[in-house]
Amino acid sequence: MMHNVGSALRSALTQGLIRDEDTAVIFYDLSFLEARIRYLTSSFPPETLHGLAVKANPLTRIMEFAARLAPNIGVEAASIGEVTMALHTGYRPDQVIFDSPVKTISDLIFAISRGIHLNIDNLSELERVNQLILAGSLTPVGLVGIRINPQIGVGTILESSVAGAYSKFGVPINIYHTELEQAFLTCPWLTGVHLHVGSQGCSMQMLTDGIGVLYDFVLGMNEKRSKIGMTPISVFDIGGGLPISYHSEIPPPSMQEYVSKIAMRAPQLFHPASFKLMTEFGRWVYTNAGYTISRVEYVKREPAINTAMLHVGAGLFVREGLNPRDWHHEYSVFDRHGNLKSGQDDFAYNLAGPLCFSGDIIAKNVLLPRIEEGDYLVIHDTGGYTFSMWSRYNSRQTPRILGYHGDCFEILKERESLEELQRFWE
Repeated sequence: MMHNVGSALRSALTQGLIRDEDTAVIFYDLSFLEARIRYLTSSFPPETLHGLAVKANPLTRIMEFAARLAPNIGVEAASIGEVTMALHTGYRPDQVIFDSPVKTISDLIFAISRGIHLNIDNLSELERVNQLILAGSLTPVGLVGIRINPQIGVGTILESSVAGAYSKFGVPINIYHTELEQAFLTCPWLTGVHLHVGSQGCSMQMLTDGIGVLYDFVLGMNEKRSKIGMTPISVFDIGGGLPISYHSEIPPPSMQEYVSKIAMRAPQLFHPASFKLMTEFGRWVYTNAGYTISRVEYVKREPAINTAMLHVGAGLFVREGLNPRDWHHEYSVFDRHGNLKSGQDDFAYNLAGPLCFSGDIIAKNVLLPRIEEGDYLVIHDTGGYTFSMWSRYNSRQTPRILGYHGDCFEILKERESLEELQRFWE
């Protein structure tokens, strides 16, 4: 997704926002991000709670920005740390969805007693919660659901597929169908279901198939609960995972088409009298809104290949460094004044990071304009699952992060000082 990168880069340079020490800067187009979030909320019924995944982008200023856009914006938290961050940022407990697969007893007590929506990950965790309730030491204040693996298969990227026959997440429905039924017929406080099929590499059909499996299960369970006088399962958390495009010429899947397919397969989910619907989008919301700029420190020229030495690499782009076959970006080159360079060098480039291991190359054999020392290499579509996965290897300072509306900039996070870096290791 191409933004007004050149204009933003030149404006940041003119305003002195890229200093000598800012060898890399992460940019967020806040106008694009606002439009993205508003598009999401307008695509679903207004009562839907949209828990934006903290793991995709945990920046406090971004979490605050999202919260101001709509009252039904919440967060999805994958750890007690992310839960605490959300509460500190100002989200109400009922706007927080807690999904960690390894919750401790103290985590469970903290979340349930404060009214945070809890998704139980496995049957052992379910038993822990049940025993705490039966012992009288815990009374559910908020909503409690259970994550169920619909077991509908894996997509083209194994690492981002979590609904195969085996997954470390959730309760597999085909293996433990009887146990799941027993849980919903004996635990009146268990009123929700949660699934997550996967993200990048998972087709829209896979996503809707997974929703359909749980939808059929819930309808059947609600008939049985009704017969014994229990309240129905009323919370349906469809997770996130709609893929995005990392290539400007490839159109991404449509959110509106996705919602239409869900409505066709599971129509009652869109009746607020029947269900409280929840989503957990992260990559889809954040990734196309951001891009990363690195100053090119050196260019190594060898027969048939060039190597651009950058200030970002596998420490910021963990997945790209470990699995470049499945994770791609588009790249642009600007000169030191922020002017876009054109043409194509005679030889391709390897884009190498600063870390001390040979695998710190985020892309190989990329055709680009001729790169010189001091140019800026732009890595597009880096607004999600990049800075949140920052590696401390080699003790590199975290970069300055800027957000902007037009020519108006704000510092979302300052570049880490050497003193702050030192304190991290103390």
